[in-house]
Amino acid sequence: MEEVVLSIRRKKSHDYLFVSMRYNRQLIDAIKRIENMRWSATDRAWVVIWVVEKYEEIKAVLGDKARVNDVQVSEYLEKERRKMLSAEVVVALEKFGSWLRSKRYSENTVKVYLEALRVFLRYYRELALESITEEHVIRFNNEYLLAKKLSNSYQNQMVNGIKLFFSTVENRRLNPELVHRPRREHRLPNVLSKEEVKRILESLGNLKHRSMLSLIYACGLRRGELLNLKLKDIDAERKVLIIRQAKGKKDRMVPISEKILAMLREQYKVYKPKEWLFEGVVAGERYSERSLEKVLKLALNKTGIAKPVTLHWLRHSYATHLLETGVDIRFIQELLGHRSTRTTEIYTHVSTRSLQQIASPFDSL
Repeated sequence: MEEVVLSIRRKKSHDYLFVSMRYNRQLIDAIKRIENMRWSATDRAWVVIWVVEKYEEIKAVLGDKARVNDVQVSEYLEKERRKMLSAEVVVALEKFGSWLRSKRYSENTVKVYLEALRVFLRYYRELALESITEEHVIRFNNEYLLAKKLSNSYQNQMVNGIKLFFSTVENRRLNPELVHRPRREHRLPNVLSKEEVKRILESLGNLKHRSMLSLIYACGLRRGELLNLKLKDIDAERKVLIIRQAKGKKDRMVPISEKILAMLREQYKVYKPKEWLFEGVVAGERYSERSLEKVLKLALNKTGIAKPVTLHWLRHSYATHLLETGVDIRFIQELLGHRSTRTTEIYTHVSTRSLQQIASPFDSL
């Protein structure tokens, strides 16, 4: 997935938000739809006068199309927020962050919830925490989230963070019947054909690169699951791969074929990793997410596939191709680590096994 870097710089007595990225037609089209956004040839970036709402709009627009690097903006906002939020709220947020970490929430989830709460509590900064009710959440939904046309996922994250904050820090539950949630979106997963997957994998001459993408497809792994694999997670005798503490803090096992085992043995002989199955330039250090995304980008450039393929497309393709070969959906659920078959059933909507047997009435005209 393409990286987009957001930063804030001061020019002529104004703060500006800069959006920097490599050329990508899909992302450019999305950026151009944001009001007042302009291209600066001097800065080689898209620029708009800084306002928090514009930053949130950009993140909402690009959130599912690119990996947004907003570290510099987050640091800037943290300084500003401490000025805007009361000491009581700052302490409460720190307490909430500590509670989330003690419950072993991922650092990304902690960041998302704290960010959502800061936006919400800044909106009601004139109110004491104990005076905020479900009615304020409903008003915030309508006057802020819906008015700014922010995404369903962002609205859900906001509601989750607010409810959890008040139940843990304020020790009172908000009535779930009164706190509105968006209707769930139903989007089909993006799937590659077997021929496209083969072209992508065969385009890579580097053994490590080819092994990483091959393993994602061969076992239906998420990006983080691949990068967190250690040498001890391969049980060659039983021909299984052990995926530890994946999404939902769950372990699972998936079968691994002799063909992929042979590739991994060769990869081990050449690169001699010490701990992680795939390590970066420095021995003993885990391969980075950004470098893995660059590997996929390289493969797509070589094959000429114009689709906006991401690493997760390989996982979707694995599940769909299994379904098309007749594997029971309950087994696919276990292999993917889904909590319910309802999640896995989405692949039945993109499988062509049954669709290809249906003749269009047009063909009989």
